[in-house]
Amino acid sequence: MKTNKITLWVLIALVLGIAVGYGCHTSITDPKQLKDVAGYFSILTDVFMRLIKMIIAPLVMSTLVHGIGSSDSRSVGRVGLKAMCWFMGASLVSLFLGLIFANSLQPGVGYTLPVADAAAPALKTSALNLKDFITHMFPTSFFDAMAKNEVLQVVVFSVFFGFAIASYKGPKPDILMKGLEQLANIMLRVTNIVMMFAPVGVFGAVAATITADGLGVLSMYAKFMGSFYLALACLWMLMIAAAYGFVGKKIFALLKTIRMPLMLGFATASSEAAYPTLLEQLERFGIKERVSGFVLPLGYSFNLDGSIMYTSFAALFISQVANINLTLGQQITMLLILLITSKGIAGVPRASLVVVAAVLPMFNLPEAGILLILGIDHFLDMGRTATNVLGNAIATTVVAASEGDIDAEAAHANPALAEDQA
Repeated sequence: MKTNKITLWVLIALVLGIAVGYGCHTSITDPKQLKDVAGYFSILTDVFMRLIKMIIAPLVMSTLVHGIGSSDSRSVGRVGLKAMCWFMGASLVSLFLGLIFANSLQPGVGYTLPVADAAAPALKTSALNLKDFITHMFPTSFFDAMAKNEVLQVVVFSVFFGFAIASYKGPKPDILMKGLEQLANIMLRVTNIVMMFAPVGVFGAVAATITADGLGVLSMYAKFMGSFYLALACLWMLMIAAAYGFVGKKIFALLKTIRMPLMLGFATASSEAAYPTLLEQLERFGIKERVSGFVLPLGYSFNLDGSIMYTSFAALFISQVANINLTLGQQITMLLILLITSKGIAGVPRASLVVVAAVLPMFNLPEAGILLILGIDHFLDMGRTATNVLGNAIATTVVAASEGDIDAEAAHANPALAEDQA
């Protein structure tokens, strides 16, 4: 199924999911029955997400090892340094934007819900312990990391393995390299097959959420959501403007090329759902595998721009609701803490909320404030995820452009590029 057809079906599934979910929510009055119906819808999403998770680890391993192994070790180190510099810069900008918009729009001012008396939700903030995070990065067994779908551990092993191949002084292991290349191609083919189920997964995700919570949850927090999405829009413009400085008008062709993974990430609120097709579309755009296969997996661990911005925005929102004013110095300190802790959110359930919950006690803010945003977190996560996808696509493209690794011939195979250059 072609990308534009899948995109159309995802849009249709999104609209149908809203309509069916709203119909179920208004026609069923029993809360238990509503929960059961939402659970049935979520089966579709669970199956789709399992299919996605099934292919991520072997896809990351094969593309990353082949990309690094087919390059010289010095160029890989240079690419990694450029990527990490971009990630840190993007993270700082994202955090600052969160602080600026939360302070200027003040979405929590005037809220009267007594959060201090509420029970705080149980979120596993211990997952952000620096010692545990650092040690957890390194796998005790490659097969265990693959079995548990620990992408960051797979990345670490693949980097070591790829470097070993790239720095090997003897004849290149051609059979191994060809096997990895074929595995990567086959996994991309599997990705195409799995993506045929994307509209079903999107329908299930949206229908389940609207059935359980209804559309009222959107209007209840309209100011908070509107302020956050305005901040995301500003972040998008800044990222696109920064990318324009490196790749020029090709950035608009890139946006056309990645519209499918953007929409998929938004509809499912899962970066994992968008990863395989994003990798495929970046290579279709003309980015060589040695860059896309290396930078993109790193970005999914260290460059979650939308999620990072949300942490500072949500923390200040809770301080406003609790009527606790933080000084500029405290906010800068919070920003630096978030800059460090946010690098450990990959693979943590409810990652952004976990980061916020971990930081709140440091500034005497009520942890129960998390309750205020739990109800609409899925709708906020949709925007965060789409922003994460865009941020990683741009980071990969910028690094590839700086290395001269964007294939000029891609315009002939990519209608978006051809149309842009015409």
